[in-house]
Amino acid sequence: MVSKSTLPRSIEWKESHITILDQRKLPHSTNFIDLYSIEEVYESIVSLAVRGAPAIGIAAAYGLALSAQQLDGESLEEFKLKVKAKSHYLRGSRPTAVNLFWALDRMEKALKDAISVNEAKTNLIHEAIKIQTEDEEVCRQIGEYALSLVKNGDTLMTICNAGGIATARYGTALAPFHLASEKGMVLKAFACETRPVLQGARLTAWELQQCGTDVTIITDNMAAQTLKEKNISAIIVGADRIVANGDTANKIGTLGLAILAKHFDIPFYVCAPTSTFDVTMQNGNEIPIEERSPEEVTHLNGQRIAPEGTKVYNPAFDVTPSELITAFITENGIIHPDYSEHIPKYLK
Repeated sequence: MVSKSTLPRSIEWKESHITILDQRKLPHSTNFIDLYSIEEVYESIVSLAVRGAPAIGIAAAYGLALSAQQLDGESLEEFKLKVKAKSHYLRGSRPTAVNLFWALDRMEKALKDAISVNEAKTNLIHEAIKIQTEDEEVCRQIGEYALSLVKNGDTLMTICNAGGIATARYGTALAPFHLASEKGMVLKAFACETRPVLQGARLTAWELQQCGTDVTIITDNMAAQTLKEKNISAIIVGADRIVANGDTANKIGTLGLAILAKHFDIPFYVCAPTSTFDVTMQNGNEIPIEERSPEEVTHLNGQRIAPEGTKVYNPAFDVTPSELITAFITENGIIHPDYSEHIPKYLK
């Protein structure tokens, strides 16, 4: 068995600054970065130093609280307007993961009842800490529900990194692996490497090794052969935004896995906190899909691997239609189809 404390926290509040685990350096080194300004927080999100939908929301919440502490001399109304402007700035860091916007909405609401600038500053810190603390318990609950769907000895496939370093702790899709380790259960994993920036090979493999899980890396284009030959019990993934009908945005490559799961007749589970559900959007066509730098595709470890001048299409996410999803695993329980009817019942 392994203690839940073996993984470093992805984000920590230090009063005068925020400390984040630099996920760009893993697995070769465990480095931490101190962030002293909202601009540094913004850049850490854009550059993927901090990543994972819940962790992005936590980082943004702390970033807003930090920047608010640095304001001085404003009236309460001026203070609130400046904080809202800084919230708007942070919202521009990444467009697809809804937890970013959810967390900043909560932070702005924390300003409403303050009757002084000092009270508003305190409220912001407390709300950011609350967001992080709640997320740890939410992820644990997701893991417990996920474990009810698997058996001791099962082998699961995943993509990207929906783990403890992408959240406050435990993760979403990786939560059952961490909890299984704590409970003495055995779950095995096949982790898709997740091109172009290799979150599966670099982060998921490293994280699962820390909790003693038997993990095997495959390249993304090996998924079909692996599902055919390796007795995979289910595919389990995270999510960045889930809309009213159940269509789900997640790391690019997720849609392909869902199609393969349908072909091989194995369950396809999406693990996500209810904060990742966005019922203001009716279907996946409305989800904004972030496109990232061509260099993520044309270069590997700083070395060019494609000819100069090659055109690149680099969407960071794809959208899996709800009919390919077996169930959503949330902190409030397991949601089965019909999703349009059942999702609202779980969004307490």
